[in-house]
Amino acid sequence: MAVDTPSQSVAKAAGDVVARGPRRGTGSRRAPKRSLATHWYAWAMVAPVVIVIAVIIGYPLVRGLYLSLTDANERNVARTIGVNEIPATYEFVGLDNYTDALTGSQFLGTLGWTVVWTVSCVTLTFALGLVLANVLNRRIAGRSVYRMLLILPWAIPGFVSVFAWRFLYDERRGMLNQILSGLGMDAVPWLNDPLMAKFSVIAVNVWLGVPFMMVALLGGLQSIPGELYEAAEMDGANAWQRFRNITLPGLRSVSTTVVLLSTIWTFNMFPVIFLLTRGGPGEATQILVTQAYKFSFEISPRDFAQSSTWGVLILVLLMIFAAFYQRVLRKQGDVW
Repeated sequence: MAVDTPSQSVAKAAGDVVARGPRRGTGSRRAPKRSLATHWYAWAMVAPVVIVIAVIIGYPLVRGLYLSLTDANERNVARTIGVNEIPATYEFVGLDNYTDALTGSQFLGTLGWTVVWTVSCVTLTFALGLVLANVLNRRIAGRSVYRMLLILPWAIPGFVSVFAWRFLYDERRGMLNQILSGLGMDAVPWLNDPLMAKFSVIAVNVWLGVPFMMVALLGGLQSIPGELYEAAEMDGANAWQRFRNITLPGLRSVSTTVVLLSTIWTFNMFPVIFLLTRGGPGEATQILVTQAYKFSFEISPRDFAQSSTWGVLILVLLMIFAAFYQRVLRKQGDVW
């Protein structure tokens, strides 16, 4: 009977490892091909979506990032005049546009108001949506009618709602000032006074956003087992204690999602600001996204580089917020 010495055993084991190594490597190299052959239908269904996203989102994003590193404007981009084609003459300037934006007062001032606008709208929208969701979650007469009426602002196209509010805010013929006049009060310059214009645009955006928040939170409320409330009531918990210890924890997963979505939507809420005040009076209600639009379409010469720079900065700010938000949730034990 042959007995292996320790050195022979080590050599044999090493030989086995070497012998098995290429086989594992070959298998790992074949894995993607095997996966593609097995799940080809899934890849085929995903491919059109990937292509559309790459064309609609990917190309403009890359193009905008490139333009933000140049001095491109209306006068030096490639254009066609009659039968003559004028080539582009803009130059690469590196990070100069970002330096100018981040060190200038315009970007920081606009960012400050954008943050105030976003926090105010999201806070009020969430609070009102939560109150209405709690009301509609109870068995009250005409609950279906109330739901339909409260969802109505969400069903109407946003630009229609904004134009309707613009008529209501009209200083001379608007319904709001007509009511105040009937009560013997002076007319209010809703859209012509900087401070009142800020309150006015926040009110309209909250009015548009409450239905979504209410429906989402109502769905979360209806997923909380009623037995929890019954047990808490039997233990002597009052309404506030039941709300704090059952309702809010039960809504945490829904709340984190709707707050994130509402923040992103409000931060980029172009229609309300543009259609209601166009950023005015002056620059009082101008947010980052409307200012980026103004650079590209309203000033002369149109500054495509500056507009792209602001667009990239908006994207970076939202990505930073989303990453910070996710990190906070993970520290609190929430899975997101």
